[in-house]
Amino acid sequence: MTTPRPVSPASISSSPASNAPEPRYAELVAQIAGELSQHTGETVILAHVDPDGDALGSCLGLQRALRAAGKSAQTYMKLPAYLEFLPQPGEVLPQLGSWPENTLLVVLDVDNNDARRVAGADLSSFTGRVINVDHHGTNLRRADLGLVDPSQAATAGMVADIVELVLRAAGQPWTPEIATPLLTGLNTDTGSFRFASTTPAVLRQAANLVERGAALAWINDRLSQNPPRYFALLKEVLGSMAFSQGGLIVSARVDDAMLARAGAEWDDVESYVNTIRSAQGTELACLFKDYGTQVKVSLRSRGRVSAQNIAVSLGGGGHFPAAGATVQGDYETVYQAFEAAAQTELTRAGLL
Repeated sequence: MTTPRPVSPASISSSPASNAPEPRYAELVAQIAGELSQHTGETVILAHVDPDGDALGSCLGLQRALRAAGKSAQTYMKLPAYLEFLPQPGEVLPQLGSWPENTLLVVLDVDNNDARRVAGADLSSFTGRVINVDHHGTNLRRADLGLVDPSQAATAGMVADIVELVLRAAGQPWTPEIATPLLTGLNTDTGSFRFASTTPAVLRQAANLVERGAALAWINDRLSQNPPRYFALLKEVLGSMAFSQGGLIVSARVDDAMLARAGAEWDDVESYVNTIRSAQGTELACLFKDYGTQVKVSLRSRGRVSAQNIAVSLGGGGHFPAAGATVQGDYETVYQAFEAAAQTELTRAGLL
């Protein structure tokens, strides 16, 4: 067991960790469920900046289960517009002001030691115990109690296993309200069960959640709804599409001027990388969110090249098929760095 310590960006290493499955998975699930069940103070639940369906679904499913078990738990994150349908009012708050006494911190779907990536609270002032549940191979595995398994398609599936034991210990049943956000996490991180990460085990996880009342049709219907500004911005994004490396890479760019013309917001941008990913003949899709002085790079691979390797070379992380990085600098500089990293990875994969 490690000694609790403040977390700061200076303590972060850029070296990726193993992508192998966690051999002690069941043991660690039981340990985490046990500590959550025995904790008598506040449980604060956090995830990564720019949360996706897996981040929110994991946090909300765990929070609802802990509250059903009689525990005090609260999630803090800035909700993206497309996921606002999932929580009830007050279930997710934007920012923690100060740490309650006897707080247990649970960080989901992100490496807890990378304070640049954890949103919702100031980690530098926290010295209590940290539980980290994540499925990113680049996780540095430094939590007081951690479960990191890159073989899992989504953190939500891992949280579902923990929730099972928490509810069992409290003598409480599964409810649709607990199962639905967890299924949302599985759904979004597998591309609605279209990506190669959709294994038989993932489908069994999903089936178990549906049996417990998760509303799959409702989730898909809500996720498919977009405001008119989304389509106005889509025209801008499609107009920026470009192909490189002999057609193996498709990319697009979004900046403030495009948002202004479309009357859109940055929250509307997240799904476009999956849209351009459908370009025939490509191996990698890249969406550049150009903020002016920094650029967020979102990557999606068809499976032969590692999006993770490219993201890590740019200072980010993620998974083999889906990864990203936020890079300081103007768009042209970041684009050239991306192209160099992508060329190296395409060469490694034998595609160039």
